[in-house]
Amino acid sequence: RQLLDGHLAHALEKDEFTLHYQPQFNLDTGKLVGMEALLRWSNPVLGPIAPDRFIYLAEESGLILKIGEWVLRTACSQVRLWQEQGFTGLRMAVNVSGVQFRDVHFAQNVARILDECGLEPSCLEIELTESCIMDNPDRVRRILLQLKEMGVHLAVDDFGTGYSSLSYLKGFPFNRVKIDRAFVRDVDTDPDDAVITQTIIAMAHTLGMEVLAEGAETEAHIRLLREYGCDEVQGFHCGRPLPDAAFTELLRQQLDPSISPV
Repeated sequence: RQLLDGHLAHALEKDEFTLHYQPQFNLDTGKLVGMEALLRWSNPVLGPIAPDRFIYLAEESGLILKIGEWVLRTACSQVRLWQEQGFTGLRMAVNVSGVQFRDVHFAQNVARILDECGLEPSCLEIELTESCIMDNPDRVRRILLQLKEMGVHLAVDDFGTGYSSLSYLKGFPFNRVKIDRAFVRDVDTDPDDAVITQTIIAMAHTLGMEVLAEGAETEAHIRLLREYGCDEVQGFHCGRPLPDAAFTELLRQQLDPSISPV
């Protein structure tokens, strides 16, 4: 831990972070509609370090504020670059730490970064976990409303693993619910997971929200999620996280009508 802390403190200034992008597809059309920005850290001494080994350290030390701002700016700059290259209609999803979200200037920082990058707010989706939402619901609701008024899209991430309830979901201005991969993984073999997945989809649609299923690994997952009326999907069966150059090539392939849809 001491070794990680020491290297993490200088990782940003040494340009050791990169972003990979995991594609998100519309289940009806098979079209690539967005991507999730995923943080990667590779240290010259320690090598690649998994996010679950360093994100919590960054949160405890407060470094997550600077790292999170770098992630947001880099992701927004990248999607703007893709737009300039002719790849339009894309939505960039960025997962935000609870520590970041508690910053009183968070909404203003988002507005500033969007302005600096020349990106329309509707091209950005901020993702929050359930635990972050319930940490201080009233304050979170106020910040979400500020972001919503700006035109930023909002998603609740890993839905079903925390404090899932209809009462809190209806009280927040989310555009999208992301079903946790824990339910999607066994949706084709576990009847309980199948029922839970169908229920989440139906509930979200009733509230006017779209649904994205994470962790789709097989053709059976895709078939059932489409049958259940899920809107979008993300997972290794559709596409693994890619660095920016490889993702650009994926976008070029999407323009080829011979490419089979999801």
